[in-house]
Amino acid sequence: MHFTRTGRTGPARSLPRRLLAAVALPLALTAAVSGCSDEAAGDSGDGGGGRTLRVGVIGSRAQLSGPIGYLDQQGDLLPALEEFGFDSVEVSPFPNGPDLNQALVGGSLDVASYGDTPALVARGSGLDTRLIALGLVGNDASIVVRDDGPRSIEELAGKPIAVQTGSYIHRYLLGALQDADVEPSEILHIYTTDTEAPLERGDIAAAAMPQVNAEVFEQRGYRIIDHLAEDHPDYAGTSATVSTGAFLDDHPGFAARWQELQTQGVELARSDFAAYQDYAVSLSDFPEELVRETTREEQLPDTAFPERGIELLTGTKEFLVEQDFIDEDFDLDDWIVDGDEA
Repeated sequence: MHFTRTGRTGPARSLPRRLLAAVALPLALTAAVSGCSDEAAGDSGDGGGGRTLRVGVIGSRAQLSGPIGYLDQQGDLLPALEEFGFDSVEVSPFPNGPDLNQALVGGSLDVASYGDTPALVARGSGLDTRLIALGLVGNDASIVVRDDGPRSIEELAGKPIAVQTGSYIHRYLLGALQDADVEPSEILHIYTTDTEAPLERGDIAAAAMPQVNAEVFEQRGYRIIDHLAEDHPDYAGTSATVSTGAFLDDHPGFAARWQELQTQGVELARSDFAAYQDYAVSLSDFPEELVRETTREEQLPDTAFPERGIELLTGTKEFLVEQDFIDEDFDLDDWIVDGDEA
């Protein structure tokens, strides 16, 4: 089990640096071989000249989600990509953003759809990635404790906390702790799916997790002591769609087409949002009522880069730079692929 100590002064400042090393070093090593694999990227291997668009996502299911996934379910995604030579879409699930980053820069993926934090860290580590679109805006999370546990963030001082590191939830947790001037004894990297046992045993005092997971825990008798949307709305996450500069150079117009397709997917979802929620339910193992409650129409972006999404992305990048997660600051305008250059 990987763990690090956190804090705001003295030795505690080494937390972000050590976590950055855990995230960025494998990426840098992988980038060294990416040139060898880029040439083969997208080949279907069937010898018939067809190409497969390889998309990486976070989760356990090999399925697209959000507006693009909804468009794909309607059968409208692949026909729109045929102009780029793609005759199939292959989706690969990853447990977290850093693992997905390695696959992307290593050349085994063409497009990545995941949280903004690992996407920003990858770019800040010097990797040649480009932001195609913000797929969802306002990803929510909470901090959960046992019913007999701490009653507030302040009571987490000196206690261990779990989170899936490298995620937007991790960024939210660190920001919330900093706002409360709280230093836990350590922050443990534990996947959300593995959180309940150590929380129940008392090995950890709290865990930060996505909102739908938090509400499941609340139904089981645990308590939420901090809710991102209510207590720290400016720390909400965005879902980023990213590719590499090499892939986009080889497929001119791809980013612009993807942005058009996302807008088309949003319009389709809003035209019958209950049907879109049905789609979200079909992708989840969580109770239907919780999925519907946490799938909100306001999360759907009006454009590829909505103003609120850019505000959140800017705040997240500034925080990651301040905390030394991002090795070298960069201009978001240089990362974003706008319609004119896509």
